[in-house]
Amino acid sequence: MATSSVTDAAEGSKQITAKIEALADWRGETLARIRQLIHDADPQIEEAVKWRGTPVWEHDGGVCTGETYKQVVKLTFFRGATLPDPKKLFNASLEGGTRRAIDIREGEKIDEAAFKALIRAAVAANTAAKAGKK
Repeated sequence: MATSSVTDAAEGSKQITAKIEALADWRGETLARIRQLIHDADPQIEEAVKWRGTPVWEHDGGVCTGETYKQVVKLTFFRGATLPDPKKLFNASLEGGTRRAIDIREGEKIDEAAFKALIRAAVAANTAAKAGKK
């Protein structure tokens, strides 16, 4: 990995940590827990901050974003429409042709095993798409 990539990834992680700390409420706690689950599912995941401060997790392309709003923490999967979701975690942006999202409201819990499976499926889809372009 090039030095600039390491620096960029380190800076992205630092910015996500700062965002979580700045939220200082249930949204920060939720985003921190989701972040940990993402890293548990894929230790090679990279973190970035894009689009006006939105946390983004990437591996061979975008996996998902972690947006925070007043009422929800929204996890938008770039290739969500193509991913298997047997536990029906996707509950938002269902009409889109490509993306799907999970909205988590205060006090709600997520099926952690199913979420990690979604992360792994998203990474596999990115890796397959990248291999297909070569």
